[in-house]
Amino acid sequence: MSKRDYYDVLGINRDAGEEEIKKAYRKLAMKYHPDRNPDNPKAEEHFKEAKEAYEVLSDTQKRGAYDQFGHAGVDPQAGMGGGFGGFGAFSDAFGGIFDEIFGSGGRGGGRSNVYRGADLRYNLEISLEQAAFGTETKIRIPTMEVCESCKGTGAKAGTQPKTCPTCQGSGQVRLQQGFFSIQQTCPKCRGTGKFIAEPCGNCHGAGRVKQHKTLAVKIPAGVDEGNHIRLSGEGEHGINGGPPGDLYVQVHLKQHAVFQRDGNDLHCEMPISFSTAALGGEIQIPTLDGAAKLRIPEETQSGKIFRLRGKGIKGVRSQMYGDLLCHMVVETPVNLTERQKELLRELEESSRGERHNPRAKSWMDKVKDFFGA
Repeated sequence: MSKRDYYDVLGINRDAGEEEIKKAYRKLAMKYHPDRNPDNPKAEEHFKEAKEAYEVLSDTQKRGAYDQFGHAGVDPQAGMGGGFGGFGAFSDAFGGIFDEIFGSGGRGGGRSNVYRGADLRYNLEISLEQAAFGTETKIRIPTMEVCESCKGTGAKAGTQPKTCPTCQGSGQVRLQQGFFSIQQTCPKCRGTGKFIAEPCGNCHGAGRVKQHKTLAVKIPAGVDEGNHIRLSGEGEHGINGGPPGDLYVQVHLKQHAVFQRDGNDLHCEMPISFSTAALGGEIQIPTLDGAAKLRIPEETQSGKIFRLRGKGIKGVRSQMYGDLLCHMVVETPVNLTERQKELLRELEESSRGERHNPRAKSWMDKVKDFFGA
């Protein structure tokens, strides 16, 4: 199978500069490195292809030969000069760039194996009132802490981890496959460079144990469903002295008995009596900070919405309060006495016609139009 053009492999133009070549290769190396794709056999093929292209195009002499003669100009079997000089020189040729991407790369002193601790997420459920006005609460979360028995070494008290005999403490092993030489994490020590002959009985060699801790969380006024609060450094502890991760407290709102939130606005249904809807009147509307009076005009229909400005919620990043939207629900009377029923019949008889029922007249006209009557 013929090789792909090196410029196409890296996805660059033929006049690309040194930094552009390096950047393109770094991106592909991050994506296809075998350590990052243990279950993808094709990733290693792409990685080798990108590595080969980078070694040629990053070398001025080899790039010139490639531009003039193509793959034959850098093929050691073709006898046209140039060539790779063997892929066994992988560590020297690529050590610098892999130091940047994966750490110290295993050359000389080996990898440092210092890792940042994992970030954690905690789902916190709060009331609408707490979200609107802010609050402070305490949460208890599980976390991985340094084992006190072994002080984080993972070794039994009185013993120390030993240098891994497989990788000689580098944390990496080199696999030679034809022209290719590939570094991989040592399977025995898993990249630590240390071998624990007698693991700690408390943490079983992990150096960390699961515990719980209590934290105070300040909820700012105006938070909404799905917002999160970051507690820096309150995630899991780092490995081998690495920095801790962060804790993200994700906010969830409990269902409220009266209000529904829509951004900074609030909605509520307000039941009113038949007589109030017909004759008008004044009612009290609940708000988050007390009651408010609302004047209902006569002939108010069910579904009418009244807006109370500034009676909603002021968002975390908002400069103004939202509104409260009250949806009128006209209640049909129930448990009527015979006298009340008689009065309603009299009202029905006296109020027939479009003058008193304009919506019914409009609806009947639409029905006639629909049926073509």
